[in-house]
Amino acid sequence: MQFPQVRWITTAELAQWLSNPVRSQPLLLDARTQAEYAVSHLATAQQIDPIAPDLAALGQIDQATPLVVYCSIGYRSAKVAAQLAQAGFTQVYDLEGSIFQWANEARPLWQAEQPTTKVHPYNAQWGLLLKPEYRAELQEELPLD
Repeated sequence: MQFPQVRWITTAELAQWLSNPVRSQPLLLDARTQAEYAVSHLATAQQIDPIAPDLAALGQIDQATPLVVYCSIGYRSAKVAAQLAQAGFTQVYDLEGSIFQWANEARPLWQAEQPTTKVHPYNAQWGLLLKPEYRAELQEELPLD
């Protein structure tokens, strides 16, 4: 609601897109902290700082490249998606439900180059949105932003 200009893509739509070798693949941007990203991420995703994203680092990417941004539940990624759209990227999508929904649907996750099923829970409260079998052990709580 706070980001009405942001377009959304469902996890089912993204999974279908990623499985279609004929369609131009999106650049996946993980708008979570490095600690969260290290636990797991979507295959080929690049981590982007959720608080101060380095949009200049994306300067070599064609602004018509499809970008799909995700975080834990969708708030941080919506902020980043809005900034990307404002910077001139024309095909920016926020993943509805983000990585929590992706994991809860038993979709593939990666830790480094290995498959995993665990996701960083962000904090004890948000972690309840993850099914217990997908919730990684919380080492430290992250501050709400």
